Order: sequence, then structure tokens, then C-alpha cells
Amino acid sequence: MSEIKLGATLFCYGTEYARHEYDFAECVRQAALAGASGYEIVGTQMLPNYPNVSQEFLGLVQSLKAAYGIGPVGYGANNDKGLMHDRNLTDDEMLADAIIDLKTAHQLGCKVMRAQVMLSPQAFERLAPYAELYDIRVGIEIHNPETPLSPRIQEYLEVIKKTGSQHLGFIPDFGCFAVAPNKAHWLKALEAGVSEEHLEQAASLRYQGIPLEEARTRLNESGAHPAIQSALQGMYGFVQFKPASELPTLLAELKEILPYSFELHGKFHYLGEDLVEPSIPYKEILTVVKESDFSGYLICEYEDELYCGGTTFTKRQLQMVKNLLAD
Repeated sequence: MSEIKLGATLFCYGTEYARHEYDFAECVRQAALAGASGYEIVGTQMLPNYPNVSQEFLGLVQSLKAAYGIGPVGYGANNDKGLMHDRNLTDDEMLADAIIDLKTAHQLGCKVMRAQVMLSPQAFERLAPYAELYDIRVGIEIHNPETPLSPRIQEYLEVIKKTGSQHLGFIPDFGCFAVAPNKAHWLKALEAGVSEEHLEQAASLRYQGIPLEEARTRLNESGAHPAIQSALQGMYGFVQFKPASELPTLLAELKEILPYSFELHGKFHYLGEDLVEPSIPYKEILTVVKESDFSGYLICEYEDELYCGGTTFTKRQLQMVKNLLAD
């Protein structure tokens, strides 16, 4: 059976941090107050000397661990191909950046590093000996619109099996199991003047698999408020969703990649007082995880700029997960 520990990514407090309402210490304190037993730090967001880490910052991490009882358990790397204005980075350059991230994660004391699909399968394979050297398990994040066994992710699975490395694997993001529209985007569209009827129409077009441009045309022809276009883009982009009828297939895919998963990311975009994420079927997902042999952290990840509720929502998320795991 699974052994699940609960943590939070400090990305949950990203909006407060960017507005200078929280400093790093306050982000850690809030994660501890929410009930996290460890946290993920995203290097590009909160490391003053990124991609390196200073002795001063390492001292701060240790002092906060002594004060609040939690420290970094995961490192969010940034595999950014677009650093140059005139070209993408090469695989060699991406690999070099990933090695620097491994060194930084090691200095912070992290045992898991989250990588992204911009790090090609070929570069991922070449990263194995460095991950083994630093003893850090590198997981490719499976993020919406990818699914655990989409063609792109299967390329990484082939690399993992080919190398046989225990330090290469996955980090599934629960957003890829969404079966309903993103509620925060939905509410934002309503506040901007979009009608409920047109939002329902947009969702229906997405469920039917109507191409994006055709969906735009149909909504324009029906007189939808222009603000609907932002919500529609999300429905076809990084917060897309699938019919509930596809959930069994998605959960079967999850079962297949869980043996190669080092960490889970409990993505959520909105949580009411009822502790229900409207778009992501947490009960079904966590049932699969509980019945597996997964051992590691479930990192809660609040992601939406609309309500700036990282503090409240992260507390709710951790409580929701605790309730479901105890059920």
C-alpha cells in the first residue's frame, strides 16, 4: 500500500510573494501553518542567486527549518528553451542547465527535482548519471494537456525503461485529469460580462472536440461577449478538460506510470468551503494512489492568479486531501 506524505509548493504563495506581501520566510511559515510536512521551492521564483544558491540563503533555509519544522523536499527546475532572443537552446545547453539545477537541489537538501517536457527525452537520458551522482530523482512533470500515456510522455517512459535508472521518472500533475472547466476562469469570465449560457456553449464545444478556431467562430456568431475568448483559450490550452467518460482510461494510465513516479502534484485552481475541487476528480485519483505502492510526497499546488488565495486555499487543499486519504 502507498505511503503518502503531504507537502506544498511555495508557488502556492507566488502572488503574495510577487506583491511583496510575503517574503520567503513568510511563505515557509504559511506552508507549515497549512499542515505541510515539507515544501517544494521553484528556483526561478525564490532563489535570489538563481541558478545558484548562496550560503546566506542556505542558512536562512536551515533557520526556518528549525523555527517551523519543515524544509525543502522538492526542487522545481526551469527548463526554459527560450532564454535566447534569436533561437532555442540546444540539447547540450538544456542538459548543462539541468545539471546546474541538480547541484542547486542537492545543496538545498532536496531528493526530488521536477523537470519539464522542454527537456527533451534525449537530454533526459543523458541526465541520468548526474542525477545518480547527486542522488536526486528527476521526474518529468506530466502537465495538462499531456496525459500519463500521451505520445509525448511515452517517449520519456521509453527512456526510463531503457536506462533502468532509479533516478529518472515522472511527477504527475493532477490537472491532467480534469473533467470539467476551470471554475476560477469561469467566474472571471462571468465578472467580465460573459453570460452563463455562452460559457456553457463553450464548454460543450470543447467536450465535443470542436477545433478552437471553429469554436471561436460559433461563439462570435452567437453574440458572446469578447471576454469569453480568454476562458476559451484556457479550455483548449493548459486547463483543458475531457469528458467524464474518459476518466477510467486516464486513471488506468495513472496506474501504469505510478511505479515510475517520485512525487505527485495536487494541482487545484479553486476550493470552496465544501473542500471540493470542481474540475479535478480527487476522490477517484486518490483512490488509485492509495491502492498503489507509491511512496513519496503529494505536493499541493494552488495555481490561479484570480483570487490570490494561496493561504486560504492551500489550507483547504491539505485538509481536503487528508479527509480523502482517511476515508
